[in-house]
Amino acid sequence: MNERSSWVPQGVNVELPSAARVYDYLLGGGHNFAADRQLAERFATALPGSRDIARLNRAFLRRAVLFMVERGVDQFLDVGSGIPTVGNVHEIAQAANPEARVVYVDNEPVAVAHSQLILDGNDRAGALQEDLRNPEEILDHAVTRGLLDLDRPVGLLMVGVFHFVPEDWGPRALVDRYRSRLASGSYLALSHFTADSRPVEMAAMVEVMSRSKDPIHPRTRAEIEALFTGFELVEPGVVSTADWRPRAPGDGAAGPERDQIYAGVARLP
Repeated sequence: MNERSSWVPQGVNVELPSAARVYDYLLGGGHNFAADRQLAERFATALPGSRDIARLNRAFLRRAVLFMVERGVDQFLDVGSGIPTVGNVHEIAQAANPEARVVYVDNEPVAVAHSQLILDGNDRAGALQEDLRNPEEILDHAVTRGLLDLDRPVGLLMVGVFHFVPEDWGPRALVDRYRSRLASGSYLALSHFTADSRPVEMAAMVEVMSRSKDPIHPRTRAEIEALFTGFELVEPGVVSTADWRPRAPGDGAAGPERDQIYAGVARLP
């Protein structure tokens, strides 16, 4: 794509790689810049199978949304949504239930600008730019209030975002702040990088991402399970993305890339 497309917000430093644009590139998207592509190639070298890892994470998102829709959830808050690419939440949810409503949240200006572009004319979906550390601002934002009824169950999606949260941000307390505002019957879907199975490769990937504006902080299975405190995990619990309720052959993988991201879905009693 043109390295400075007309919809890219002024002030965006296209020379500084961002995780959202690296992820877009690994998924085969076109909304990334040369610096993102260069970092993504180093990422893929450090962590072989990175494109499959990204694909499996995206497939988990699809299955989690469908799982929630099948249980009556018709409104979704996607925090850390990234750059829209094939299989967006509103496409998945509204194909299953045309009345479904979706709010996308990201702190990456390119992600939000492109989200707003593709959502033009869709009165049941919106996007806003905000930091995930500010749940009150997100939940009280005019876009959120205009689309979601927080007195009813919400599907809270935090897919591939909490590994950007360092310990000094208080990740468990941060999830608690979101949970405290959700109605009973809401769900949380979360996926997160881990170093449990390939610590050497993951350490190399962490070093690569330290050169971006979005350093990565992998966690153990136990640490990721702790993020679901206050929710009730549904079967099969916190597992690799490929093992969370696969529905089709393309949802799985046989190589080591299947174990780099843990994922789970839980219900708020």
